[in-house]
Amino acid sequence: MKADKKIIFIVDDNKSNLVAGSEALSGTYRVFTLDSGVRLLKMLEKLIPDLILLDVEMPEMNGYEALSLIKRDSRFEHIPVIFLTALDSAETELKGLSLGAADYITKPFFPALLVKRIENHLKLVEYSTNLERMVEEKIHEVITLKNAVLKTTVELVESRDKTTGNHIERTQTYLKIMLDSMKKRGIYEREVIKFDIDLVLQSSQLHDVGKVSIKDTILLKPGKLTPEEFEAMKHHTNNGSEIICRMKESTPDNGFLEYARILAESHHEKWDGGGYPYQLKGEEIPLLGRVMAIADVYDALVSNRPYKKAFSHSEAVDIIKEGKGTHFDPLLVDLFLEIHEMFETAAARLKE
Repeated sequence: MKADKKIIFIVDDNKSNLVAGSEALSGTYRVFTLDSGVRLLKMLEKLIPDLILLDVEMPEMNGYEALSLIKRDSRFEHIPVIFLTALDSAETELKGLSLGAADYITKPFFPALLVKRIENHLKLVEYSTNLERMVEEKIHEVITLKNAVLKTTVELVESRDKTTGNHIERTQTYLKIMLDSMKKRGIYEREVIKFDIDLVLQSSQLHDVGKVSIKDTILLKPGKLTPEEFEAMKHHTNNGSEIICRMKESTPDNGFLEYARILAESHHEKWDGGGYPYQLKGEEIPLLGRVMAIADVYDALVSNRPYKKAFSHSEAVDIIKEGKGTHFDPLLVDLFLEIHEMFETAAARLKE
């Protein structure tokens, strides 16, 4: 059917060339002839062709100028453009190819060769489109699988430690509030701009994955831990890092897992060096670990635990404020004090 035919635009200021091109192609394609670059651009607003045959030497707007305008517009940049030209030089061809032309055909053209060139280019476009679709489908499958594995892992962690009830979801929310606010205010801008924040937030769900290796007698103890038990609990940071490193060995998706490793290993470090597992100080602690520390502690403070009742939001704010320069990065505490009401709103919503 005519409607199923591919659409070809032939653009040339020479009427004889338009007629010859139309006669050669009309049996196979829907052909539209245009006598200037200006008319081409106007026609593109009405109809998108599958391929454009474009003369180089035209008055008012030459082929190079028309091609430049086409390739600047995201609606048209994908359309293959073949130059028709009587100019036969390497410099002319290089200029057109540099601007994005798909090919060159010299005039006067041989009709059968013109038909075959167009056929090959349209096949190439179809192949490229199918390949992109296949890649997108494969990416979707990989992402779906990753999300399924992540969800299962998170559920396993939370099933081991039911006392923290949705701690992972809440800390992920608080982490997003902090990172978005840092980006908006330019805090640690050189580092934050390099983060893929969506991946960071996904990976944050693994920050407590090391708890799967902690004994139930410690992890599920209904009271305060003894010093010895607390020392054992500290190992969930190292253990989490080791688990994630083993994951990294068997997957090329190291960006996501590297964020996860950093968060798992460093979210209990303290600004003054009194944290664990490595007693890092100040900016020795990865920025993501310093941000996660505030999100993690805030959630622990405002949540019920077997060994304590939940603090109020205002009490949690005061405690984090007191930890400025000792437990927490001073700049991040200042930010938290500016935006703490966003934490309170999010906490209330997640509780509901």
